[in-house]
Amino acid sequence: MAYQNIDGVLVWGQPDESAVSQAKTCAATGSVVRTLLMADHHKGYSQPIGGVVVYDRQISPSGVGYDIGCGNKAVRTLLHADDVKPRIGRIMDEIARRISFGVGRVNDERVDHDLFDDPDWDVYKALGKQEHDKLKALAREQLGTVGSGNHFVDIFVEQETGRVWIGNHFGSRGFGHKTASGFLNLAEGREFLGKAPGESMDQAPVLFDLSSELGDMYYRAMKLAGRYAYAGRDYVMDQVLAILGTEADFEVHNHHNYAWKETHDGKEAIVVRKGATPSAPGQIGFIGGSMGDISVIVRGKDTAENRDACYSTVHGAGRIMSRTQAAGKMNWKTRTRSGGQISLRQMQDAVQAFGVELRGAGTDESPFVYRRLQEVLDAHAETIEVMHVLKPIGVCMAGADEFDPYKD
Repeated sequence: MAYQNIDGVLVWGQPDESAVSQAKTCAATGSVVRTLLMADHHKGYSQPIGGVVVYDRQISPSGVGYDIGCGNKAVRTLLHADDVKPRIGRIMDEIARRISFGVGRVNDERVDHDLFDDPDWDVYKALGKQEHDKLKALAREQLGTVGSGNHFVDIFVEQETGRVWIGNHFGSRGFGHKTASGFLNLAEGREFLGKAPGESMDQAPVLFDLSSELGDMYYRAMKLAGRYAYAGRDYVMDQVLAILGTEADFEVHNHHNYAWKETHDGKEAIVVRKGATPSAPGQIGFIGGSMGDISVIVRGKDTAENRDACYSTVHGAGRIMSRTQAAGKMNWKTRTRSGGQISLRQMQDAVQAFGVELRGAGTDESPFVYRRLQEVLDAHAETIEVMHVLKPIGVCMAGADEFDPYKD
């Protein structure tokens, strides 16, 4: 087996002490069946990124996190590299111009969707008219916006065939964030829309019994936020396909910040994956690397180790340097940064050497702040197989100093 058992926590890859400590706290809190760390793990809020906690009849809003339904979508297009590479600069200019990165929207286009008639909006009606109206308005305003942080729209070339792929990564934006903070408020007896003090990094998970009123309401709200995230990624993907003037002939779409009802060891359980991708046997996933690294399409294996992993795998390469370490401390009043280990020139040289046309992004998302993706894939070789290796030729993200309270 490629994992270690550290005080009851199953750990893939090189253990990060702070993340392992958080995972031990998770394992000791509530009705826990199993606690796991994928090879891209690092410290998060309450539950580590790359952490998987399996509960018996409980769900954790702090475990799912603020960006409910954050995930990846990738499509293979009908185009080949020679169709795209000569015009990649113009393509990336158009993506940056037409698609909304950061907190706002770059155009006045109103994005409507059947989602806004979903019966699970009744959860917010039950909380109050103000809660319902405010969150629904925010959801309408931000549907199809990518946000900032590590969220992206990329153009790839498949190494095996030269086929062109598109990938995107983002979640439920402000709607998901306010849903998460609202239920964390309710758990502490505060008003749903009240000011939330924020979580302590090392606090124990917040848990609801799924059979309780709050647990049922959160589960329904989380699923709605997940459908909202899917709708946003679909919308952005359609925009990029239109820019390229092509269609998709294959797609893969998955969350990695979510809670699923699944059966493990013959019993139904709630599997909370924060920064971890489902990998049931035959299930296909898209795992992104940094802007200067490969990304991959993978498929879950039917192995004992994958069963031990509760059919979970990595969601990316995993950070090895914090945003502040990389880019320095930001003063939002003066909009200046101080400190930082990675310079803009270092980042530009690295992505240029890798053959990437970059739009936006700060040094806190440079290749230097992430592990190499192959390292974490190797740690999960017994649980997933790599179907396609994708090399980025175009990367678009929010600008370096874009303020977005919903970015992660």
